[in-house]
Amino acid sequence: MSEYIFKLPDLGEGTVESEIGEWFIKVGDHIAEEDVVGTMMTDKAAVELSSPVSGTVLKLAGEPGDIVAVGAALVVIDTEGAEEAVVMADVAPEETAAPAAEPSIASEAASVAAEAAPAAIIEPAERTRVMTSPAIRRRAREADIDLTLVPGSGPGGRILRKDFDLFLKARATGTVISAAAAPSTTIKEIKIIGLRRIIAERMAAAKREIPHFAYVEEIDITELEALRKHLNGSRDPSERLTLLPFLGLALIRALREFPQCNVTHNKDRNLLLQHEAVHLGVATQTSGGRKVPVVKHAETRSMDDLAAEIRRVSLAARDNSAKKSELSGSTITITSLGKLGGIASTPVINSPEVAIIGVNRAVERPVVFNGQVAVRLMMNLSSSFDHRFVDGYDAAAMIQRIREMLEHPATIFLPG
Repeated sequence: MSEYIFKLPDLGEGTVESEIGEWFIKVGDHIAEEDVVGTMMTDKAAVELSSPVSGTVLKLAGEPGDIVAVGAALVVIDTEGAEEAVVMADVAPEETAAPAAEPSIASEAASVAAEAAPAAIIEPAERTRVMTSPAIRRRAREADIDLTLVPGSGPGGRILRKDFDLFLKARATGTVISAAAAPSTTIKEIKIIGLRRIIAERMAAAKREIPHFAYVEEIDITELEALRKHLNGSRDPSERLTLLPFLGLALIRALREFPQCNVTHNKDRNLLLQHEAVHLGVATQTSGGRKVPVVKHAETRSMDDLAAEIRRVSLAARDNSAKKSELSGSTITITSLGKLGGIASTPVINSPEVAIIGVNRAVERPVVFNGQVAVRLMMNLSSSFDHRFVDGYDAAAMIQRIREMLEHPATIFLPG
């Protein structure tokens, strides 16, 4: 026996350890060189790792959710089994890479499907976006399979390799895998892993370490909404403006007067880093949790350019195509819950930043306007500041400056 120890490589950005996201192999599997063995979770993304050698898997470092140090053994492989793996690949090339629904596995498929579920078919619960690995997506395209039909057993309904394999085998016998079950008292244990674990740790650290100063201001956006609708009248639906680019431009202008809010805190060096550039974080809800894609150098962008970049990075965050560089480096963040915005909120600061601006729901209601009661479109801005470094007066003054510009939107576009 000749053992090869595949060690966890350096995944970049100063990573000293990483979390096991998902295994695509198991002990006893024959794998070929460059086969994807699994994913490792960094702070920013899931990274697929490929085997540097061919052979038989002898040992895995742990289960999904376990932490592995850079340089530690990840997979132990018997390289003497490589020749046998090559022979198997010649006979059935799809068996290890992408099991297909062929007659040769029909009996096995029937057995597996029978164990997994009776012949009864229950369609999978509807999902707005399928969560799975790039390798599974590639296999689905090759097999012409709609992933929304594949029930996922991973966290948040994520489709694991075993789910996809089971679906393939069941399809060979005409059996559809059940995704729904009768009411049960079973308690499902869900590991807090991957992005959800990172979000939990960062949120806890932000609330524990940062004394949040919350400030809520009411804004009359009647004129702003009229301008937005007018500009959208001749636009393609996919390019229509939301309130975020208007808020972004107003925030950028306000930061010229309040640069102490465009700051990041380096706690290791006990420094505040005041940025001239505005790298605008856009808090985005995804199927895996909250991500903050970044619009770099927002201060150099026009309205249309800013709006297009907000759309692009938000979509990339949702479909997991965002690069690591697009998910880090923000200097201040805006966040919106859209129609669920509520009356007010207390957004958590995206550390190491010192400020976050939140958009709440806009509603029409009667207010006193020019001495008379009128129906106006009103919206609250809910903001949070790091009270260690931003005084309450400055925080309130900056939000008031933003309010003035949003209530008189023409001023957003004036020079100077």
